[in-house]
Amino acid sequence: MKVSGFTFIRNAVKNDYPIVEAINSILPLCDEFIVAAGNSDDGTRELIEAIGSPKIKIIDTIWDDSLKDGGRVFAVETEKAFAAISPDSDWAFYIQGDEAVHEKYHPLIKKEMEDALNKPNIEGLLFKYLHFYGSYDYYGDSRRWYRREIRLVKNIKGIHAYRDAQGFRLNDRKIKVKLIDAYIYHYGWAKPPQGLNNKIRNFNKFYHDDAWMEQNLPETFEFDYSNADKLVRFTGTHPAPIQKRIAATNWNIDFSTKELRKAMTFRRKFLQFVEKYTGWRIGEYRNYEIVER
Repeated sequence: MKVSGFTFIRNAVKNDYPIVEAINSILPLCDEFIVAAGNSDDGTRELIEAIGSPKIKIIDTIWDDSLKDGGRVFAVETEKAFAAISPDSDWAFYIQGDEAVHEKYHPLIKKEMEDALNKPNIEGLLFKYLHFYGSYDYYGDSRRWYRREIRLVKNIKGIHAYRDAQGFRLNDRKIKVKLIDAYIYHYGWAKPPQGLNNKIRNFNKFYHDDAWMEQNLPETFEFDYSNADKLVRFTGTHPAPIQKRIAATNWNIDFSTKELRKAMTFRRKFLQFVEKYTGWRIGEYRNYEIVER
Protein backbone atom coordinates (compact mmCIF):
# COMPACT_ATOMS: atom_id res chain seq x y z
CA MET A 1 0.00 0.00 0.00
CA LYS A 2 1.41 3.36 -1.04
CA VAL A 3 0.24 6.61 0.51
CA SER A 4 0.85 10.11 -0.81
CA GLY A 5 0.30 13.20 1.32
CA PHE A 6 -0.53 16.51 -0.33
CA THR A 7 -1.27 20.11 0.53
CA PHE A 8 -1.03 23.67 -0.78
CA ILE A 9 0.28 26.78 0.94
CA ARG A 10 1.16 30.41 0.33
CA ASN A 11 2.62 33.00 2.72
CA ALA A 12 2.48 30.70 5.74
CA VAL A 13 4.86 32.92 7.74
CA LYS A 14 2.97 36.14 7.11
CA ASN A 15 -0.40 34.52 7.88
CA ASP A 16 0.87 32.39 10.79
CA TYR A 17 -0.13 29.01 9.36
CA PRO A 18 1.35 25.97 11.15
CA ILE A 19 2.12 24.32 7.82
CA VAL A 20 5.29 22.58 9.04
CA GLU A 21 3.38 21.09 11.95
CA ALA A 22 0.54 20.06 9.62
CA ILE A 23 2.90 18.21 7.28
CA ASN A 24 4.85 16.56 10.09
CA SER A 25 1.65 15.36 11.74
CA ILE A 26 0.89 12.94 8.88
CA LEU A 27 4.33 12.51 7.30
CA PRO A 28 4.99 9.18 9.12
CA LEU A 29 1.95 7.70 7.35
CA CYS A 30 3.08 8.84 3.91
CA ASP A 31 5.57 7.42 1.41
CA GLU A 32 5.77 10.78 -0.32
CA PHE A 33 4.40 14.25 0.32
CA ILE A 34 3.55 16.83 -2.34
CA VAL A 35 3.48 20.52 -1.42
CA ALA A 36 2.10 23.02 -3.91
CA ALA A 37 4.03 26.11 -2.80
CA GLY A 38 2.38 29.27 -4.08
CA ASN A 39 4.07 32.53 -4.98
CA SER A 40 4.99 33.63 -1.45
CA ASP A 41 7.05 36.62 -0.40
CA ASP A 42 7.85 35.58 3.17
CA GLY A 43 10.13 32.54 2.94
CA THR A 44 7.41 29.89 2.96
CA ARG A 45 9.20 27.69 0.44
CA GLU A 46 12.37 27.76 2.52
CA LEU A 47 10.28 26.85 5.57
CA ILE A 48 9.06 23.70 3.80
CA GLU A 49 12.55 22.84 2.58
CA ALA A 50 13.86 23.09 6.14
CA ILE A 51 11.73 20.11 7.17
CA GLY A 52 14.48 18.13 5.50
CA SER A 53 12.50 15.02 4.62
CA PRO A 54 13.34 13.10 1.43
CA LYS A 55 9.63 12.28 1.17
CA ILE A 56 8.74 15.90 0.42
CA LYS A 57 8.47 17.15 -3.15
CA ILE A 58 7.75 20.85 -3.69
CA ILE A 59 6.05 22.09 -6.83
CA ASP A 60 6.08 25.85 -7.40
CA THR A 61 2.78 27.41 -8.40
CA ILE A 62 1.34 30.83 -9.19
CA TRP A 63 -2.06 31.64 -7.69
CA ASP A 64 -4.75 33.17 -9.87
CA ASP A 65 -5.94 35.87 -7.50
CA SER A 66 -8.87 36.67 -9.79
CA LEU A 67 -10.63 33.39 -8.86
CA LYS A 68 -12.90 34.83 -6.18
CA ASP A 69 -16.00 32.73 -6.86
CA GLY A 70 -16.42 30.88 -3.57
CA GLY A 71 -12.68 30.60 -2.92
CA ARG A 72 -12.15 28.61 -6.12
CA VAL A 73 -8.41 29.33 -6.09
CA PHE A 74 -8.02 27.02 -3.06
CA ALA A 75 -9.49 24.10 -5.03
CA VAL A 76 -7.30 24.88 -8.04
CA GLU A 77 -4.15 24.82 -5.90
CA THR A 78 -5.28 21.63 -4.12
CA GLU A 79 -5.75 19.92 -7.48
CA LYS A 80 -2.26 20.93 -8.60
CA ALA A 81 -0.83 19.08 -5.61
CA PHE A 82 -3.17 16.12 -6.05
CA ALA A 83 -2.22 15.79 -9.73
CA ALA A 84 1.47 15.58 -8.81
CA ILE A 85 1.22 12.49 -6.59
CA SER A 86 2.68 9.25 -7.92
CA PRO A 87 0.31 7.40 -10.25
CA ASP A 88 0.94 4.15 -8.38
CA SER A 89 -0.21 5.56 -5.02
CA ASP A 90 -3.23 3.86 -3.50
CA TRP A 91 -4.27 6.63 -1.11
CA ALA A 92 -3.95 10.42 -1.09
CA PHE A 93 -3.89 12.03 2.36
CA TYR A 94 -4.91 15.70 2.27
CA ILE A 95 -4.04 18.13 5.04
CA GLN A 96 -4.59 21.88 5.07
CA GLY A 97 -2.08 24.36 6.46
CA ASP A 98 -3.96 24.93 9.72
CA GLU A 99 -4.78 21.29 10.50
CA ALA A 100 -2.98 18.44 12.26
CA VAL A 101 -3.50 14.80 13.15
CA HIS A 102 -2.60 13.45 16.56
CA GLU A 103 -0.08 10.63 16.38
CA LYS A 104 -2.32 8.50 18.61
CA TYR A 105 -4.58 8.04 15.58
CA HIS A 106 -1.83 6.85 13.23
CA PRO A 107 -2.27 3.08 13.88
CA LEU A 108 -6.03 3.35 13.43
CA ILE A 109 -5.73 5.40 10.23
CA LYS A 110 -3.24 2.94 8.75
CA LYS A 111 -5.50 0.00 9.57
CA GLU A 112 -8.55 1.74 8.09
CA MET A 113 -6.62 2.36 4.85
CA GLU A 114 -5.53 -1.27 4.71
CA ASP A 115 -9.03 -2.58 5.42
CA ALA A 116 -10.68 -0.34 2.82
CA LEU A 117 -8.02 -0.74 0.15
CA ASN A 118 -9.80 -3.55 -1.70
CA LYS A 119 -13.35 -2.39 -1.00
CA PRO A 120 -14.58 -0.64 -4.16
CA ASN A 121 -17.62 0.75 -2.32
CA ILE A 122 -15.30 2.89 -0.15
CA GLU A 123 -13.65 5.73 -2.05
CA GLY A 124 -12.52 7.84 0.89
CA LEU A 125 -12.24 8.05 4.66
CA LEU A 126 -14.21 10.60 6.64
CA PHE A 127 -12.61 12.26 9.68
CA LYS A 128 -14.19 13.90 12.70
CA TYR A 129 -13.15 17.44 13.65
CA LEU A 130 -12.11 19.51 16.64
CA HIS A 131 -12.13 23.25 15.89
CA PHE A 132 -9.94 25.12 18.36
CA TYR A 133 -11.02 28.68 18.95
CA GLY A 134 -9.26 31.71 20.39
CA SER A 135 -6.68 29.56 22.14
CA TYR A 136 -5.47 25.99 22.22
CA ASP A 137 -7.56 25.33 25.34
CA TYR A 138 -11.07 25.59 23.88
CA TYR A 139 -12.91 24.09 20.92
CA GLY A 140 -16.26 24.86 19.33
CA ASP A 141 -19.15 22.56 20.16
CA SER A 142 -22.25 23.67 18.28
CA ARG A 143 -23.88 23.62 14.85
CA ARG A 144 -21.71 26.56 13.80
CA TRP A 145 -18.82 24.15 13.23
CA TYR A 146 -18.67 21.45 10.56
CA ARG A 147 -18.02 18.18 12.34
CA ARG A 148 -16.75 15.89 9.55
CA GLU A 149 -14.82 16.06 6.29
CA ILE A 150 -12.94 13.84 3.85
CA ARG A 151 -9.17 13.87 4.24
CA LEU A 152 -8.18 10.52 2.70
CA VAL A 153 -9.23 9.57 -0.82
CA LYS A 154 -8.27 6.70 -3.06
CA ASN A 155 -6.19 7.63 -6.08
CA ILE A 156 -9.14 7.38 -8.46
CA LYS A 157 -9.25 9.29 -11.72
CA GLY A 158 -12.02 11.86 -11.56
CA ILE A 159 -11.66 12.82 -7.91
CA HIS A 160 -11.25 16.56 -7.55
CA ALA A 161 -11.40 19.29 -4.93
CA TYR A 162 -14.88 20.69 -4.46
CA ARG A 163 -15.76 24.38 -4.21
CA ASP A 164 -13.11 25.94 -1.91
CA ALA A 165 -11.33 22.61 -1.28
CA GLN A 166 -12.97 21.83 2.03
CA GLY A 167 -13.84 18.44 0.53
CA PHE A 168 -13.83 16.35 -2.65
CA ARG A 169 -16.12 14.96 -5.32
CA LEU A 170 -15.79 12.11 -7.83
CA ASN A 171 -16.72 13.68 -11.14
CA ASP A 172 -20.00 15.37 -10.17
CA ARG A 173 -21.17 13.14 -7.35
CA LYS A 174 -20.45 12.78 -3.65
CA ILE A 175 -17.67 10.41 -2.64
CA LYS A 176 -18.62 7.19 -0.87
CA VAL A 177 -16.83 7.13 2.47
CA LYS A 178 -16.32 5.27 5.70
CA LEU A 179 -16.57 7.35 8.87
CA ILE A 180 -13.56 6.55 11.06
CA ASP A 181 -12.92 7.32 14.70
CA ALA A 182 -10.03 9.73 14.12
CA TYR A 183 -9.95 13.50 14.43
CA ILE A 184 -8.50 16.38 12.48
CA TYR A 185 -7.42 19.13 14.88
CA HIS A 186 -8.23 22.45 13.21
CA TYR A 187 -6.19 25.41 14.47
CA GLY A 188 -7.28 28.11 12.03
CA TRP A 189 -9.15 30.01 14.75
CA ALA A 190 -6.58 29.48 17.52
CA LYS A 191 -4.99 32.89 17.20
CA PRO A 192 -4.70 36.12 19.23
CA PRO A 193 -7.11 38.96 18.38
CA GLN A 194 -4.79 40.67 15.89
CA GLY A 195 -4.05 37.34 14.23
CA LEU A 196 -7.74 36.70 13.70
CA ASN A 197 -8.24 40.21 12.35
CA ASN A 198 -5.58 39.42 9.74
CA LYS A 199 -7.03 35.98 9.05
CA ILE A 200 -10.51 37.29 8.36
CA ARG A 201 -9.22 39.99 6.03
CA ASN A 202 -6.70 37.82 4.14
CA PHE A 203 -9.09 34.88 3.83
CA ASN A 204 -11.95 36.93 2.45
CA LYS A 205 -9.74 38.49 -0.22
CA PHE A 206 -10.04 35.16 -2.05
CA TYR A 207 -13.85 35.29 -1.94
CA HIS A 208 -14.75 38.96 -2.47
CA ASP A 209 -13.69 42.00 -4.47
CA ASP A 210 -12.16 45.21 -3.07
CA ALA A 211 -15.51 46.99 -2.80
CA TRP A 212 -16.96 44.22 -0.62
CA MET A 213 -13.83 44.17 1.52
CA GLU A 214 -13.94 47.91 2.10
CA GLN A 215 -17.61 47.82 3.07
CA ASN A 216 -17.56 44.71 5.27
CA LEU A 217 -13.99 44.45 6.54
CA PRO A 218 -12.46 47.93 6.74
CA GLU A 219 -9.01 48.51 8.22
CA THR A 220 -10.71 49.27 11.55
CA PHE A 221 -12.33 45.81 11.69
CA GLU A 222 -12.00 44.07 15.07
CA PHE A 223 -12.72 40.37 15.51
CA ASP A 224 -15.48 39.53 18.01
CA TYR A 225 -14.77 36.37 20.05
CA SER A 226 -18.34 36.31 21.37
CA ASN A 227 -19.52 34.76 18.09
CA ALA A 228 -18.28 31.37 19.29
CA ASP A 229 -21.75 30.34 20.47
CA LYS A 230 -20.60 27.41 22.62
CA LEU A 231 -17.09 26.38 23.64
CA VAL A 232 -15.76 23.40 25.57
CA ARG A 233 -12.47 23.33 27.47
CA PHE A 234 -10.02 20.89 25.90
CA THR A 235 -8.56 18.40 28.38
CA GLY A 236 -6.61 16.17 26.00
CA THR A 237 -3.16 16.47 24.46
CA HIS A 238 -2.24 18.13 21.19
CA PRO A 239 -0.28 16.48 18.36
CA ALA A 240 3.44 16.32 19.09
CA PRO A 241 4.50 18.48 16.10
CA ILE A 242 2.46 21.46 17.31
CA GLN A 243 3.33 21.34 21.00
CA LYS A 244 6.37 23.62 20.60
CA ARG A 245 4.17 26.26 18.96
CA ILE A 246 1.63 25.95 21.77
CA ALA A 247 4.34 26.28 24.43
CA ALA A 248 5.39 29.57 22.84
CA THR A 249 1.86 31.00 23.02
CA ASN A 250 2.04 34.63 24.12
CA TRP A 251 -1.64 35.39 24.63
CA ASN A 252 -4.29 34.16 27.01
CA ILE A 253 -8.05 34.13 26.68
CA ASP A 254 -10.08 32.63 29.49
CA PHE A 255 -13.48 31.88 28.01
CA SER A 256 -14.76 30.63 31.35
CA THR A 257 -15.08 34.28 32.37
CA LYS A 258 -15.93 35.70 28.93
CA GLU A 259 -19.54 36.17 27.92
CA LEU A 260 -20.47 34.45 24.69
CA ARG A 261 -23.53 35.02 22.57
CA LYS A 262 -25.87 32.36 23.84
CA ALA A 263 -29.10 33.91 22.62
CA MET A 264 -30.48 31.33 20.21
CA THR A 265 -33.86 31.00 18.58
CA PHE A 266 -36.16 28.24 19.78
CA ARG A 267 -35.40 26.34 16.57
CA ARG A 268 -31.64 26.42 17.14
CA LYS A 269 -32.06 25.39 20.77
CA PHE A 270 -34.23 22.47 19.70
CA LEU A 271 -31.77 21.34 17.02
CA GLN A 272 -28.89 21.57 19.50
CA PHE A 273 -30.87 19.54 22.03
CA VAL A 274 -31.61 16.79 19.50
CA GLU A 275 -27.96 16.56 18.46
CA LYS A 276 -26.71 16.45 22.04
CA TYR A 277 -28.91 13.52 23.03
CA THR A 278 -29.13 11.56 19.78
CA GLY A 279 -26.02 12.49 17.78
CA TRP A 280 -28.27 13.41 14.85
CA ARG A 281 -27.50 16.80 13.30
CA ILE A 282 -30.74 17.66 11.53
CA GLY A 283 -30.26 19.42 8.20
CA GLU A 284 -26.49 18.93 8.20
CA TYR A 285 -24.71 19.70 4.93
CA ARG A 286 -22.86 16.56 3.86
CA ASN A 287 -20.35 16.70 1.03
CA TYR A 288 -20.09 12.90 1.08
CA GLU A 289 -22.11 9.68 1.25
CA ILE A 290 -21.44 7.51 4.29
CA VAL A 291 -21.58 3.84 3.26
CA GLU A 292 -19.83 2.37 6.29
CA ARG A 293 -19.10 3.34 9.88
